[in-house]
Amino acid sequence: MTDEREASGDGRERPDSAADRRGRRAGSTPAGDGDKGRATAVRDGRPEKASLPSRLIRFLREVIAELRKVIWPTRKQLITYTIVVLVFVSFMVAFVALLDLVFAQGVTYLFGT
Repeated sequence: MTDEREASGDGRERPDSAADRRGRRAGSTPAGDGDKGRATAVRDGRPEKASLPSRLIRFLREVIAELRKVIWPTRKQLITYTIVVLVFVSFMVAFVALLDLVFAQGVTYLFGT
């Protein structure tokens, strides 16, 4: 498939890995070549971090913006979902209690009292 793209001559080649999509080659840096002091390509263009209060205010604004996008359930839906959850949990409690009883009887039968 890669040969077909290269043969098409359009000059566009699909990146093979996530590192290629980010502009880095996975095997381009040989191990131990001594380039440890250089910043990575991703961090070169980042601005300096803002102060803690401004980051907190930004976070709270983003939380409020996301909460406005939420589709809240109606009262009828909320009651229905609550009943479904309670019935399911009750069923699972009864099922686990029944399994516990069966295994306890099996162990008592197998090993005696």
